[in-house]
Order: sequence, then structure tokens, then C-alpha cells
Amino acid sequence: MRIEGKGRIDRTRPVAFSFDGVRHAGFAGDTLASALLADGVRMMGRSFKYHRPRGVMTAGSEEPNALVTLGKGAAQVPNCRATTTELREGLVARSQNRWPSLGLDVLAVNDLMAPFFGAGFYYKTFMWPRAFWEKVYEPAIRRAAGLGALSGEPAEDRWERAFAHCDILVIGAGPAGLMAALAAAESGADVILAEEDVQAGGRLLAETGEVDGQDVADWAAEMAARLAAMPNVRIMTRTAVTGAYDGGTFGALERIAPDIERRPDAPAGCFWRIAARRAVLAAGALERPVAFPNNDRPGVMMAGAVRAYLNRWGVAAGRSVLVFGNNDSAHRTVADLQEAGVHVAALVDARAHATCAHDVAFYPGAQVTGTSGRRGVEAVCIATARGEERIAADTVAVSGGWNPTVHLACHTGARPVWDEARAAFLPPEGAVPGMSAAGAAAGHFSTRACLESGLAEGRRAAEDLGLKPAAPDVPPASDGAYDILPLWQVEGRGRAWLDFQNDVTVKDVALAAKENFRSVEHMKRYTTQGMAPDQGKNSNVAALAVLAEATGRSIPGTGTTTFRPPYVPVPIAAMGAGGKGKSFAPERFTTSHSGTIRRGAPVIEAGLWYRPSYFPKQGETNWRQSCDREARMVRETVGVCDVSTLGKIDVQGPDAAQFLDFLYTNMMSKLAPGRVRYGLMLREDGHVMDDGTCARVAEDHFLVTTTTAAAGAVMRHVDFAAQVLRPSWDVRAVSVTEQWAQFAVAGPRAREVLAQVLDAPGALDDLPFMGCGPVTVGGVAARLFRISFSGETGYEIAVPARYGAALFEELVGRAEGLGGGAYGMEALNVLRIEKGFITHAEIHGRVTALDVGMQGMMSRKKDFIGKPAAGREGLMDEGREQLVGLRVVGAVKELLSGAHLFDEGAEAVAGNDQGYITSACYSPAMGHVIGLGFLARGRARIGERVRAVDHLRGSETVCEVCAPGWVDPEGGRMRG
Repeated sequence: MRIEGKGRIDRTRPVAFSFDGVRHAGFAGDTLASALLADGVRMMGRSFKYHRPRGVMTAGSEEPNALVTLGKGAAQVPNCRATTTELREGLVARSQNRWPSLGLDVLAVNDLMAPFFGAGFYYKTFMWPRAFWEKVYEPAIRRAAGLGALSGEPAEDRWERAFAHCDILVIGAGPAGLMAALAAAESGADVILAEEDVQAGGRLLAETGEVDGQDVADWAAEMAARLAAMPNVRIMTRTAVTGAYDGGTFGALERIAPDIERRPDAPAGCFWRIAARRAVLAAGALERPVAFPNNDRPGVMMAGAVRAYLNRWGVAAGRSVLVFGNNDSAHRTVADLQEAGVHVAALVDARAHATCAHDVAFYPGAQVTGTSGRRGVEAVCIATARGEERIAADTVAVSGGWNPTVHLACHTGARPVWDEARAAFLPPEGAVPGMSAAGAAAGHFSTRACLESGLAEGRRAAEDLGLKPAAPDVPPASDGAYDILPLWQVEGRGRAWLDFQNDVTVKDVALAAKENFRSVEHMKRYTTQGMAPDQGKNSNVAALAVLAEATGRSIPGTGTTTFRPPYVPVPIAAMGAGGKGKSFAPERFTTSHSGTIRRGAPVIEAGLWYRPSYFPKQGETNWRQSCDREARMVRETVGVCDVSTLGKIDVQGPDAAQFLDFLYTNMMSKLAPGRVRYGLMLREDGHVMDDGTCARVAEDHFLVTTTTAAAGAVMRHVDFAAQVLRPSWDVRAVSVTEQWAQFAVAGPRAREVLAQVLDAPGALDDLPFMGCGPVTVGGVAARLFRISFSGETGYEIAVPARYGAALFEELVGRAEGLGGGAYGMEALNVLRIEKGFITHAEIHGRVTALDVGMQGMMSRKKDFIGKPAAGREGLMDEGREQLVGLRVVGAVKELLSGAHLFDEGAEAVAGNDQGYITSACYSPAMGHVIGLGFLARGRARIGERVRAVDHLRGSETVCEVCAPGWVDPEGGRMRG
């Protein structure tokens, strides 16, 4: 089916590949679809529900039918569009959704059962018998679900991710995009021109004609070369912009060229985050089909696709082509086919007023009413004023009009705007801040109009940025009005298809309306119209028109479904590039990590950090011995602990104080410079999010600490509050967790250790409890905080991270000289339980300030996040589970975190559950096991006995309820 003298492929470079085990050959520059069509392969897949034969329908990423599986084994990738798959040597492709073969598919029997498989049949069929669901229906549905299949083996491909920044992002490199990029670049803007195709040109690559006296494709190539030579322009081909997000951020998927793909260790592609100050949407338009009976047979194609295969790849879609349309695109197809010597069986134009300038059988005011043929079109029926006629043809080129590619303009939630004259939806203005539409994407369907529109939008984007807009000349090109007669469906015998992949017909949409699924969103889900691979690119507008007619509404009154990213499928591996193996959960090491390992300490994961569990000494045979020693060491002498993993957020600005008041339940604006205050944060639902400290460094400068586990979540919370809840406040917050190494020095001799380290030990005399201030260590600027998480006299000293390892060695060495040393997470946990201090074991997301006994910290003088919700009756109920201490008094001397609490005489069943244990340990200071937990009406039950039962681990013990905090409950040690 190759046409000599046509196409822009390299016929000197043959490329061998296989499809369903059969060897084929194409040329460099072919797609899988064009090469298969050239070899006479018409059927490339089966439909989802009825397993009907399907052939290629389009020439781009909107293709609904020709979905194939590429590769074998771990490299197997399903649901790839043959229309966008570049041919490469040795490519292995297989058809999908068939068994045992594409030509003989057993499940094609579903087509015979079509009367029973109408829209929503699964909602009605699989309700009875009730017992059949798990044993029969669900297994059968799961086996039938999906199109292609994964191999089940670990993927070997490697994806990359990258970030790019520009002044103006131009999306699409057709005539409008090329002119927009030229205007913006000549104005001095930094420009990224992103094009989904393998080269710039857009529809010009598929058409004949001239721009500026040159062949349209040659002009596009010359323009692309001109742009590529400009230092402020970056052309990204094979790059589909997949989504528009807040703040001028766009997602884009870049595919790798076949010659690069064969290189060792080449990535499969790259997912880009592009930040642009302005954007021009020049993504073109998609040709839409007309729903007529049996319009899904292989050989029914879009007229624009027929021209594309002919002019770009030199392939005739058929030997005898019938062209059917309601606009001038049909006439252009006839002209190109006849010029190439392809027989045109007839031109059927639904417009009664249309005239024809070609030597072809012409039927104005007529419509195609059906096709016949088993595995492809063999004949076409048309309805004319004289009656019905049958015409022999193997291909039907259909043009129902053009839909501007509005998707990206609607990704932030806006709906497109209906244009009656064009019978199409146009992108809404201003829906994506900083984005404007140009060319066919804005409803301009002539080459001249696209060039003018692109130039105007490129100039306007540059002008918006304060640049002096350039004024390149618009090259001469063809122009003309867009004349269309809206035509969505044709009545006749047989099913008329709307969604070709999901087997949705006109009848299905009408049935949805009849059963009162009149909302377009309800219809979509009831029929599966426009879901999965299609995403409405081909079928959406026609389906909306059918629904409008069925419900007696207008098309704009019916509305559209919601457009969501991504515009084209994006592998999860691409979005999560780098998230594999250790990159999935990166190892984060403290600056003291090497010193920790050298001392033989086992490390445990805390969040993504690796922290020492305990530091064993000679003669200690288990962790408990080391833990007990370290806890006693802190209580009796001095201990050093690396607390760098705590989240640290630097908050600055004139409104920083009132911003922190808004974040915390208690007042931070009254905090004096040089002082620290413990604070509590709530989520918007009134539950505790995190606790930590807030230090005021200066009038407009604060340092906030968070727990290790919640550092990331709190940073996101702070950003959201600043950007969304209080955007007018002048405040900035940045995470500095990695920038500072911080160490706790705790115990009765903590002051002596620091006095030996600080350049000016007198700073210790001036530092009160909950105070902070600048100090120096060996000439290095540092920060000193008088705070304690152990209940003993305690300090935390922070230095720039590059000095962390040296300071750790110095502190531990000084401590060891006084009979102390380093302590790890196990002792840290024991020390805080002995004091009744909470961590995320207690503030796990389901507790309130009342539950942890901190309701007094919720200020009545100010507003704060979560305040309204926290005041709800259910969250202030004294009958809620409240934080209590637990002391073992029974024969069994163990407490297990996770055990549930029951009244002493009650059966240990769910209905009698009174609470649960969150933390437990052996306390060296007390000489017995203690724990923290939540107990219904806990604070009112101090002194009672309860049973702690763990059915999973077979443990049961009797506990006495007591107030949290056993060691120095008055706090004299840490304040002294």
C-alpha cells in the first residue's frame, strides 16, 4: 500500500519488526501503524466489551483502537498506541484483548450476546444470586477486565525526572506554536517549545499546500531550525505536556528516540516539571467521527488520518476510499487521494449546499447509513435524495468536524465554552492563569488564521512579561472560512458507535438518559463512555450531543465531563522516577552516623532517618542492659543524643508572629526574643497534628521544631497555611532540617560538658530554662537552647551541618570524661515515658488536645487552625479516651504497646474495650514496668485498676491507672 513519491520517510533505511509473530518491514520515520497499514494489515485489535475487530482510526495519540503490547518479559509494556510508536529495528508488538489469536478470538461470542450487554448491564446482572458474587461473578470480571497485561516481572526500564524553567512555554509546534515561539523569542523571552510528535510541524506534516511559497512541511522544518539556532529557545520534541497545575507548573512526558533507546543504560524517558511564567496552548484540534451504523469496522478512519498516512508516510489507507464529511476537510482528502492516484469511490457531503471541484461521484446532502464486511469494510450504504445506494469501497474516510484540544485549559477545573458557529467547544479564557490559546486550539482552522493567532498570542505573552514585543511578518498561506453542518449521528439499521474502545453506542447513551442518568457525569460512568484509553478525545462531543438530544437540552446546557491530567497516559514509573530500591525510601544519615557505627550502635529507621538504637558496652549481652545503663546515665551524670532529625522550620517576616499564632493553639506573638515555648498544632479537623518548640530568634524571626515523624507533613501544612489560608501576610517559611546538626546534652552534669565546649561558658549563666541564644564553638557560630525532653537539666546545641560530626565527637568525649556518654533511641524513649512526654505514638492522628490533657493550651484570645472543629461537642466530651499512665501491679510484669484496656472484671471483647496502650518500657528509675495509653474517662479514673490484654501475643496483666509522669513530676530538675 506504499505510494511512490509520497511521504517523508527515509526509504533508504528499512526497519524490520514483528506483529503477532509475523515479520514485517517498514522504513525509518514510520510509526508501527503506518508500517502495518503499508503491509496491508488492517485489523490491529479487538474492542473491550464485544471483542469486535478494530483497525487503526487516527494518526495520533487520540487513537482508540490500535492499542498493542510492546516487548517481552520484564520489558513488556501494554496499551501502547501503534499510531505514536516509532518503528525501530527488532520491535516486537502484539495485539491485545484476544484469545487465542487476533483473527480467531473466542470471546468474540460476546458480540452475539450484545442485546444482553447494554449500558449498565453489570449493575443489574450481578446482583443475584447473592452468593455468586465472590465465587463466580468477581473472579470472572477480574479475568475479563483490562486490555493489555503486565508481565508480572520487575520492570527493568529506568525513568528520569527533571525540572525546567522558562518565561513562556509554547505547547504544540504546529503553525500557531511555531509563530508564537518565534514572536516570544524575538521579544527576548526564554522559550520552551514542547511538541508531542517526533518533529515540529503539527498538521502541516500531514497536509499539502504552501506557506511562504514553500511546501508546508519544508517551511515548518526551516522554522524549527531557525528557532533551534536561537540561544533563548529550547525545542523539546517527543514531549507531551500532560497536565496544567497551579502556579504556572506543567507536567510533561518526554519519550526517548529509538536510536538513543538502544544505547546501554539509556532511560525509557523523562518526566518534566516545567515552571513557566506564561504559556501558549497551541495543541491543535482533533477530528471527530460521525456515529453511523457499523462505523467501527476496520477501514473506517478519520479523513485527516487518511491524509496523514498518505502525505507523511506515503501509505494509502485503502484501494478504494469513500469520503464522508460535513465540512471541507472531506474535500481536501479527496484532492490528496486523487493527486496520489488512489481511487475515490465517492464523496458524500452531508451539506446540501456543498459543491465539488473534483472528478468524483459526488453526493451532496447525503449520509452514510452503514457498512458491510466481516473483518473490514467491503461496501458502504448511503442515503441520498433518490434513496439508498450501495457503493463498493474498502475504506471510509470520515470527518465530522474538528474539536479544539481544550484539555490543558480545563485541568484546573474550568469547563470549555460552546461555540455554535464552529459546532465545537473552545478553551475558556483565563481558566489557567497566564495561559492563552492559539491556532486550532482556539478555533482557528485555516493555516493563515493559525499563523496570525500564534503570532498574536506570542506577542501578548511577551508583552505581559514587560518585554517589548517583536513583530515578525506573517508568511502568506491558505485561508478560508470554516463551513460545517453539525452532524452527530445517522439513523439506520445496526449499532452506531461513539466510544470505539469501550463499545459505547448511541443506543447506550439514549438508554442512560431513559434510566434518568441525565447528568453527563452520570452518563459517563453508567456507560463507560470516554473512559480509560479514550478519555473523550474521539467520542466526547458526539456523545454529549446525543445525550443533549435524548434529554431535550442544548449541547452547552448538557455540559462536558471533567478534564483531568494526564492528557496522555503517563507510566507511574515516570512520575515516580528514581523511586526504586533505596531511592523509594532514601537513607538519611545524621552527621554523627559514622561515629555511631564506629561505636557499634545498631541503627533503626525513624521516618527516613537512621538513628542509633543504643550504644553497647563491653559485657552487655542484650539491648535492655545498654538501654537501662544509658537511661540511668542521663539521670545520674550526663548523656549526649543526636536530635538533628527533628524538623526545623525557619519562619521570618513582619507577620511571622501572628502567622505562628494562627498555626499553634497557644500564643507565640507574646514570646520575647531569646525565649522558647512549647506549642501544639491542630489539623483543620480539630485533631492534634504535632507538637514541638517555637524559639523567637528576633522580632521577625522564629525557629520552629517538629517531631521527626511529622517534619514533612508540618512543612506542607505551613506552606498551605501561608499560600492558601493567609496569602496576604508577609511571611516566609523554609525547612532547615538538613542545614543544622543539633545535639541534646542532658543530665545533672550537662552544664559542665557545655562549659568545656563553648568559647564563652558564661553564656550558660545568662540562659534561663526555655531560653535560647547565639553562642560560638571553636569560632563557629552556633545556637544554644535550654530545653529538655528527658526531664533532666538539658540543653540542645545546633551548629551548621558540616560541623556536626566534629561536635558530636567533642561532646561525647567530654561526657565520657565525666562518667557519661552517648545514648540512643531506646533510652530516649524510656526517659520521655518516665516523664509522661508524648510523641507520635500518642499523637497518632486520632487524638485531640483534650485527649492528651492539653486543652488549656487552646487559646480563647485568638483564632488558630482547627479551633472551630476542636470545639465540637464530640471532641470536648469528657467521656473520650484520655491520656493516662499505667503501672503494672499484677503477677505478669509486662506491658505491650498495642494492648487494649478493659475493666478488671469485664470480658476482653470489643464491646467492652476501654482504651489501648501507646508506649511501654521498663523504667530503671522506678524499678518496674510503666506505660502510657488512652483510657475512657481516664483522668477521672486515677487509682483504678484495669486489665491490659493483647490477644495476638497472648499477654494479659493488671495495671493501676496513674497520672502520666513518674520522675520529678514537679519539673524541678529541668528547671533548676
